[in-house]
Amino acid sequence: MATTKTLGILTGGGDVPGLNPCIKAVVDRAVDEGYEVLGFRLGWAGPININPDDPSEDWRWVMRLNKAVVRKIDRSGGTFLHTSRTRPSAVQADEIPAFLKDTFPLVQPPDANEPAAVDLTKHVLRVLEYLKIDGLIAIGGDDTLSYAVRLHEEGFPIVGIPKTMDNDVFGTDYCIGFSTAVTRSVDFITALRTPTGSHERIAVIELFGRNSGETAIFAAYLANVDRTVIPEVPFEIHKLAALLLEDKRSNPSNYAILAISEGAQPIGGEVIESGKPDAYGHRKLGGIGAIVGRQIKEITGEDIIYQQLGYLMRSGAPDSLDRMVALSYANLATDLISHGRSGRMVALREGRYTHVPLSTVVSGIKRVDVDQMYDIQQYRPRVADVMGKPMFLY
Repeated sequence: MATTKTLGILTGGGDVPGLNPCIKAVVDRAVDEGYEVLGFRLGWAGPININPDDPSEDWRWVMRLNKAVVRKIDRSGGTFLHTSRTRPSAVQADEIPAFLKDTFPLVQPPDANEPAAVDLTKHVLRVLEYLKIDGLIAIGGDDTLSYAVRLHEEGFPIVGIPKTMDNDVFGTDYCIGFSTAVTRSVDFITALRTPTGSHERIAVIELFGRNSGETAIFAAYLANVDRTVIPEVPFEIHKLAALLLEDKRSNPSNYAILAISEGAQPIGGEVIESGKPDAYGHRKLGGIGAIVGRQIKEITGEDIIYQQLGYLMRSGAPDSLDRMVALSYANLATDLISHGRSGRMVALREGRYTHVPLSTVVSGIKRVDVDQMYDIQQYRPRVADVMGKPMFLY
């Protein structure tokens, strides 16, 4: 009699709409293939907090998943398994479980400005063996999947599913969460035309987007925003203010709208960050829109409406496209595991589902193709030719 295999699954990084349908589809397909499924809670924090020598706390960090457990989770956004930005290869002092502190002492990195940390990969591998997990599906952005690459290099069977509303995982044209983020942004931008036009102001609308302006580019393109500022192209504030003032005066309703990514920066300036770095070295972004709004008011004398969309972009249930991709990615990833294929990341390339080496994630960076998608002189999206291009124009 064949021994039942066990599949693990986790979600890491920021939540996005589409994670729950993806989890459900993995569980449903895996159960049909004869697997037992274990879901780690809070991303990579799950396995680092399990103590094989004290099983009493296990089920705080991992849960058994079956069709009954996941039956309704696809009806809402977020992640049923919860998430974190934990990086097992660089766990800082305040995140090391008490039972591991004597076994894994902190190591100070060569850069004295970086916090001391410890690599808990040996512990993670021990936990995966202890739980008898035969393969793992990790759903996340480039940070979460970069650690999946580490586990693959250690010889553990793992498959990655890309998700991030920024759509900036290298190796795929599409990540779960992107379509819903654009849809939400277009809806809110359109709604904000009402107060902006009624009060004859300039609206500055700040969107998520740390290093990539792809969400802002597509939202601005679809919502027909006057000007757009993205992380890839530093802006000159006086030129931007003059363009917006021209837009306002040429509009019969006497208003203008600027969309700006949170990672945007002025020429010679810096990205607006706050708080301490997370495990992947990222500090919290946000506030560039407020600064730019104040500067535009000082330069033009025009009143400003500033709106930070923030978490509203990733809130609520996924749209139909994110549901479709989530289900397709889930089925493809589960097929790879069941056929003994690991070290892969599922992907969409030019509108076709495929899979690529998981190491692709850390082999490059994905940013807006400025030459094809952006007018650096006019600070706005530019799509001159769509003939022969895939649905998302790149």
